[in-house]
Amino acid sequence: MVLLGSTILAAGQSPEIPKHGRAVKFFNGKDLKGFDTFLTSQGLNSDPNHVFTIENGVVHVSGMEMGYFITKQEYSNYYLRAEFKWGEGTYGSRQGKARDSGILYNIQGPNKVWPRSVEFQINEGCTGDFWMTDGAALTGKDGVRVTGPDGKALKIDRFNKGPYQNVVGYRDPINEVEKPHGEWNVVELVNRNGHVWQYVNGKLANEGTNAFPASGKILFQSEGSELYFRNMKLYPLK
Repeated sequence: MVLLGSTILAAGQSPEIPKHGRAVKFFNGKDLKGFDTFLTSQGLNSDPNHVFTIENGVVHVSGMEMGYFITKQEYSNYYLRAEFKWGEGTYGSRQGKARDSGILYNIQGPNKVWPRSVEFQINEGCTGDFWMTDGAALTGKDGVRVTGPDGKALKIDRFNKGPYQNVVGYRDPINEVEKPHGEWNVVELVNRNGHVWQYVNGKLANEGTNAFPASGKILFQSEGSELYFRNMKLYPLK
């Protein structure tokens, strides 16, 4: 487990983000040296079709295969900030459907699709939802505890979520938190002893407590949709 400490503010963070330390080495902008990759078709650290490529400090995720890039180390009590934007392509079971990805965290156990974790959902019309996968659990703001069955997942909707249609390009007609297609979005996660907050573009989208697991690795998905990640930084909480 990586030990975290110290204090500095990150540029562009939401005002509710607690005091935290300097960023730990997470993504160097040149390669995925701090990560492993996993694809359902290839297994660990084999990516012959270049699902994950680095372009000028940006991770381009083709989305053409199900999988992820995952930190080699485990983390606890941190603030994570990243930016994403959608590409164009949708593939396989996601073809023609709302573009889908996510950041899974508190991962413990073997690599598979998908490992036990809490997910910060990134999905057109749904960004900010929680998903609990493969036995992970979380208590929502309403006090209801949700546990994802083994091998499956259950969700907790983000705050003030409107109606949803699973079609490409969908936007929430009541409370859309994403910027228009093609623009960069900021997602922020605070994980303090299993109490988690998820922010989208500076707005609190979801909150939960008593997360199980409460710490672990972090992954970024390839889930049938093209997208880009950049400025992925992780800061220890003070």
